[in-house]
Amino acid sequence: MKRLLAILLMISISLTAGAQKFEDLAQTPPMGWNSWNTFETDINEQLVRNIADKFIELGLKDAGYEYIVLDDGWMSRERDSNGNLVADPKKFPNGIKAVVDYVHSKGLKFGLYNCAGGKTCAGYPGSRGHQYQDAKLYASWGVDFLKYDWCDTGNLNARESYITMRDALYEAGRPVLFSICEWGTYQPWEWAGDVGHMWRITGDIINCWDCEVGHGSWASFGIWKVIELRNKEKIRQAAGPGHWNDYDMMEVGNGMTNAEDRSHFAMWNILNSPLMMGNDLREVSKETLKTLTNKEVIAVNKDPLAIPAFRFNNENNVEIWAKPLKNEKWAITFVNRNDTPVDIDFDWRRHQLSDDLSQRSLQVENTTYQLRDLFLHEEVGDTSKNLQTSIGVHDVLMLKLTPKS
Repeated sequence: MKRLLAILLMISISLTAGAQKFEDLAQTPPMGWNSWNTFETDINEQLVRNIADKFIELGLKDAGYEYIVLDDGWMSRERDSNGNLVADPKKFPNGIKAVVDYVHSKGLKFGLYNCAGGKTCAGYPGSRGHQYQDAKLYASWGVDFLKYDWCDTGNLNARESYITMRDALYEAGRPVLFSICEWGTYQPWEWAGDVGHMWRITGDIINCWDCEVGHGSWASFGIWKVIELRNKEKIRQAAGPGHWNDYDMMEVGNGMTNAEDRSHFAMWNILNSPLMMGNDLREVSKETLKTLTNKEVIAVNKDPLAIPAFRFNNENNVEIWAKPLKNEKWAITFVNRNDTPVDIDFDWRRHQLSDDLSQRSLQVENTTYQLRDLFLHEEVGDTSKNLQTSIGVHDVLMLKLTPKS
């Protein structure tokens, strides 16, 4: 009996040791496009091909975007006789593999959606009881990314459910970026670092500045609601290479003002959120494209120090967020949350900016920092003088501070 118990223990340890997520993925926050915000379940093969083409044509791939993710609604309403998921034959007449191959032919990566419950949020077959079967199917198609939702889950344990799918993906053998989407309900920043590569921290986003839209048992949140919901939580320290707080897919280009889009984009970058576009790239405006492909802003998101921003100050409804960067640099945003323009007269020496997490501080007493406006792409002075400027309604001033030699 003792020998049997010892063998079982060894098997258990062996299985646990082999259970892991794929490392070396998402070393910086992932960038791509997701179908849900604009199309919901109205998706098809031609749409994916068109989006892949636009990644190249519009310079999005060059800016760093690489994942094209099909959200809920890609599959048929029932599994086949063998229990396999089946792509909707009307939406995807050539199957998912053909779509994946087309995306890969463009040098891009492809992602799919499913759910930990019996049904997805839109009522399609979920993965409950089929995790290993589904993971093998995704691997056979060449899928690179899985967004895994949390509908119809009953009394399931969130952490254990996501671990099961993590292990299934790993056993299938194809590296897949695992995106956890349980809406922050079970504090994934406390446990998901070795389970997934990114995890949602709130419920669904919606294309408004600062609203909350009820849907009965749940609600959608505007940009600032998403930010504020977790600002008091200890989530900054959970983020880093291979494990990121996900503030949800972006609403840039989906109906807010250009100023609001800039602020939205600036905040997602400075907070180290994944950058998943959610607009119709077939009809993107020049101003939206200019925002989404701003490489200087994106570089803040990709900074190797990998420490998310913190809210440093809020004066007269102008929020100031600061993010330490490599080589003693800083990124700082001033966001005007007022409904009128504001004038700024910011004395760098009067504000003692420091960060407990990184143990870094802005040394303005003995160092002068050059200021670069990341949206204007120009130098705008230094910290030896007050910052004096005007910021429009719901607009942003995003600066990179570089120590002068």
